[in-house]
Amino acid sequence: MGESTSLWPYHIDNDIALLPFISSVNIACGFHAGDAHTMHELVDTALTAGIAIGAHPAFADLVNFGRSNMNVSPVKIYDLVIYQLGALDAFLKINGTKLQHVKPHGALYNMAAKDPVLASAVCKAVSDYDAGLILYGLSGSELINVANTLQLKTYSEVFADRTYQEDGSLTPRTQAGAMIDDEEQSLQQVLQMALHGTVHCTTGKTILVKADTICIHSDGAKALAFARRIHQTLNKKGIEIRTV
Repeated sequence: MGESTSLWPYHIDNDIALLPFISSVNIACGFHAGDAHTMHELVDTALTAGIAIGAHPAFADLVNFGRSNMNVSPVKIYDLVIYQLGALDAFLKINGTKLQHVKPHGALYNMAAKDPVLASAVCKAVSDYDAGLILYGLSGSELINVANTLQLKTYSEVFADRTYQEDGSLTPRTQAGAMIDDEEQSLQQVLQMALHGTVHCTTGKTILVKADTICIHSDGAKALAFARRIHQTLNKKGIEIRTV
């Protein structure tokens, strides 16, 4: 959430409308999108709604919305994560609270999911900043593996609006079928992951996943419909959606 930028359309009301159906938010920290005022407003609104707040650090890449792979050294990745955590956390500090979690954004998330060196840089930054933070990472990824070795608390993440490859990675946005636009398809994928710990890949193969937290991209055309339907259906099946 909070992905305001002069290069892409953004309406904060769209983010706020999602709050009744979710338990946590990942707020952009200014590198791929976001600005000080949007961060402040969303922090205040989410806290009032009882929503847990996490930082969404990314590569410094406004032009590509942080979704293009970049060759950045582990030392610089460590620094950019620390910088962005501090920026968002300041708005929680003035409210007498602090961040719950960290979820890297876009290319940083996907690269760290496969590269243990990059994953280590991200996880060390999180651990050094606040070892009590939860690290959100792709289920089965290096990000989760490395975080576990550092004894960080982790939430394995699955996606309501993205398709999967056989290695457990998300289908790249550059490929057809990367995004799920159909409400029923999204719901069935979520139910399969939450109830059975599996997901169907684009090839037809079924793989194992661990679902601690479910991601919906707030800029998706049907994000609100997805969130409302998933929230209602999981509750009916006795699956509680809540903060830690």
